[in-house]
Formats: sequence, C-alpha cells, structure tokens
Amino acid sequence: MSVQERFSEEELFLLASTPNLVGTMMVFAEGSGLGTIKEMYANSKSFINGAKKFPNNEIITTILPDITDMDDVKEKTKSLKEKSIEAFKEQNIKSQEEMKSYALSQLENVVSLLGEKATQEESSEYKEWILSILENIANAAKEGGFLGFGGERISEGEKETFAEVANILGVDAKLG
Repeated sequence: MSVQERFSEEELFLLASTPNLVGTMMVFAEGSGLGTIKEMYANSKSFINGAKKFPNNEIITTILPDITDMDDVKEKTKSLKEKSIEAFKEQNIKSQEEMKSYALSQLENVVSLLGEKATQEESSEYKEWILSILENIANAAKEGGFLGFGGERISEGEKETFAEVANILGVDAKLG
C-alpha cells in the first residue's frame, strides 16, 4: 500500500511540516545572534537531505520535493509554506512559548500517527531524521560570545530541547 493510500492529505501535511517546525523550535531554543541565520540554513538543508539519507523511506521521499525537479520543489515548498502559515494563524501563535508548545504537540501527533500507519523501519528512520535535523542545527553556530568568538557549540537550551524531542520520539539520545 502506497503512502498516499495509508495517509490522508492532512496526515501527510503533518508529516511534512513537523520536521521543519521542530527544527525552527530548535533554532530559537537559544539566541545565537548572527548564528541564527546559519541555524535556519541548517534546518532547511537537513530537512531536504532527508531524502538523500533515507532514499528507501517511502514516507520521507513522498513528503519531500524531488530536488532534481525544480517545478516539484517550487510547488511543494509553496504549498507547505502556505499551509504552515494558515496553521499558525488558526492556532493564534504569537510567542516563542506558544510555538514550542504547538511544535511539541504536533510531534506527539506524528509519533501516534507513525505508530498506527508506518512500518517499524519507516518510523525509526523518520525519528532519526528529526533528531539529525536538530543535531545539525545545534552544531551550525556557537551560542553566546561575540561575532563568532567565544561562546559554546551547543547551549543548554539546545540540549534541553533535543532531550524533550527525543523523549517524545521515545528515543534514548543525547546532544553533545
């Protein structure tokens, strides 16, 4: 049974939007000044690289755009952005705390959905993909310091956010 037969359009949106949402939560886990740009780039790059890292995972390859087809990239990116903005508006999210709460609740929904409709391998790889996105974000820029000098590679806020996500995913993993 194909992914489109197993999952509704809303469920596919949940599966597609949550990695980026949780990644954004990680970007803002700790202020990193100019490093935030590097972290946002790492979020996008790690999200797209899911298809390369897990080429046999039908869920991941279905929800991600085909990077060899620019029309597909534009179409899926535009659709995901529009639906994500609409979801934020519906939730009336206006603060970082509200965004984090929403992201974690969406992640809980994903875990439940994977448990119901995904194979064990698809579920494990999806969870590994989420954690790799967060790890790449945490390692993208130092926290604290000034203009890249000083500071720490991985902040306490990032470690705490990673631990929260790993706990929801039911994975024993630590950052740093």
